[in-house]
Amino acid sequence: MNTQSIFHPRILRLKQLAERIGLGRSTIYDRMDVQSPRYDATFPKPIKLGAAAIGWIDSDITAWIEQRVSAKGGDS
Repeated sequence: MNTQSIFHPRILRLKQLAERIGLGRSTIYDRMDVQSPRYDATFPKPIKLGAAAIGWIDSDITAWIEQRVSAKGGDS
């Protein structure tokens, strides 16, 4: 019997990402823009889904959130 779990990555589109992390569309794009004062090199990179569509891997977003929480010291 195979006990390995199968990982099925979930893709978040921009609206879902914004709801999940509490940032607006402009701020999300600023986090990815090297020339922006709000640039965050640790922010997960999107993946290309089609000619004009991108998405973010949910587990990457979770790891980014956890990293920010642990950098804060874990207190709320």
